[in-house]
Amino acid sequence: MEIQREGCYEPETAEALQNAYSETGSAAQAVLKEAAKAMEFEASEYDERVTDAVLETAHEALFASLLVVYRGPRNAFETWCENHQYSVDLAGSDSVESVAWHPVALNETVVAASYQHEPEAAAATVRRRAFGQCYRQQLQG
Repeated sequence: MEIQREGCYEPETAEALQNAYSETGSAAQAVLKEAAKAMEFEASEYDERVTDAVLETAHEALFASLLVVYRGPRNAFETWCENHQYSVDLAGSDSVESVAWHPVALNETVVAASYQHEPEAAAATVRRRAFGQCYRQQLQG
C-alpha cells in the first residue's frame, strides 16, 4: 500500500493559512443558505437561526474538511517523520498498521491518527484535531 493524498489545503505559512481560510468563507455561507432553503426557512427564521456563531462553525468545518491528509502504512508514516523533525501528535494505538496524518508546518507538528479499517474516519479525526489544536489559534491571532 502506498501513501494516498487527499484534500486541498496544506498551508505552510500564516499568510497561506489566512488566504486558504478566507477562500472558504463564501462557500460556507452559500452552503448554509441552500440548506436553509431546502429546510424551507423563511427569511425571518433564517435571520434568527443562522447566527454569526453558526456561520463561523460552518466555515471552520468546511475549511477543516478540505485540509490535506496523507494515509498509508505505519512504516510510511514513520519514514515521513524521520525526514521531518516535527513533533508527533498521534491518536490511537501503536499496534495498528495504518496511519492518517496532516503536517502543520506553522508549528512543525504532524497530527495523526492510526486506523485499521476506517480510513475516512481517521482522516476526519486528523482534520478536526489539526484545525482545533493548531489552525484555530493561528486564525484568531
